[in-house]
Formats: sequence, structure tokens, C-alpha cells
Amino acid sequence: MKHSNAEILREYGPFPGINRVHGVSYDGQNVWFASDNGLNALDPTNGELLSSLDVPAHAGTAFDGRYLFQIAEALIQKIDPETGKVLATIPAPAHGGDSGLAWAEGTLWVGHYRERKIYQIDPETGAVLRTIESNRFVTGVTWVEGELWHATLENGNSDIRRVDPQTGDVLETIEMPQGIAISGLESDGKDQFFCGGEKTGKVRAVRKPRRA
Repeated sequence: MKHSNAEILREYGPFPGINRVHGVSYDGQNVWFASDNGLNALDPTNGELLSSLDVPAHAGTAFDGRYLFQIAEALIQKIDPETGKVLATIPAPAHGGDSGLAWAEGTLWVGHYRERKIYQIDPETGAVLRTIESNRFVTGVTWVEGELWHATLENGNSDIRRVDPQTGDVLETIEMPQGIAISGLESDGKDQFFCGGEKTGKVRAVRKPRRA
């Protein structure tokens, strides 16, 4: 198994009135992150907040290329990012214990914090298609270049780990510095991850290790 220490490239925030980050996604241009006051769009090039959507945003966030998906308690909302309108909802698999959200292969991938699981679900019905076990609390999920990564939190320490999407076996870990927790994870599709900073109200960019 490969192991490395995280290289934090940039910190965004904290932002006025935002004390916690619950989920993170990326639409190819802007970073979206969930907070107590809704969904916020962040320009990662200059760190400015561009807009916010007044929707419940309690955990993970995802983007399918057109719509945002946002966990709100026991539901997953499908949201128009231009208007903030909730277009549809489906049940969240953990019914309130969900902690991460990602879009890949035409499906949603949902982290379950306490039960240390990742579910692949049908985005139309919420039906569970696959369940992957982890050995740490799951705090974020993302796919990049055909690889499944998830963030963890255990005893105050976080890492980002690449796992086998069939077996859940850990293939690679990126250890965050002591005391820096992750709440929400998303890849930019290339060479960095965006990580929610939990109670700090920050978003951090972390380098994705290069392949040899």
C-alpha cells in the first residue's frame, strides 16, 4: 500500500457567517460547499465567494455535470444550481447518518459516517446497488480517473484513501497533518482534491499524488 503525507496547496476562508463545512463538490469551474446557511459557490482561482443557494445542506454535495445533489438530513436533493430550486428528492441510504456524496458512472456514491460504509445508489430511486465497507469513519467520497477515494476521520485525525471499489481494500493513503479534519471531499478531475475543513469553516486544496 502506498502512503504519503498531504501537501496542502491552498486554504480558502474562513468566510463571514460560515462556521462549518459539511460537503464539497466541483462543477469544473467553481467549488461548491455545504454549510449551515446553504450551498456556496467558491472561485478556486481567487478564493472569492460568488453566490449561495438557500437550501438545507447538512452533509455531502455532488455534481453530475448539470445538477447539484445535496444531502439534507434523511433526503438527497437534486438542485438546479442556477436557481436553487429543488427538483426532486430521494431517500438517503443512512436516513440521516450520511456524510459524503459523489457522482460517478451515472450513479451516486454516499458515505455513511458511523457505520463506516460507502453506498452506490440509484439517483432516481435511492435504491442501494452496492455497499463497500471501510475501517474508519467516512467523511467524504469522490471519484477521479476511475479511482474511488474517500476521506476519513478517526480519533481527531483524517486521511484521504484510495480503495478498491469492489472489495473496499485500501490501496493508498494520504495523511493529513495532525489536527486537520476533513468534512467533504471532491477531486478537480486532475491533480488536486478539495477538502472541507469541518469546524474551521475553511476549504483546502490538497495535491493528488502523481502516478509513477
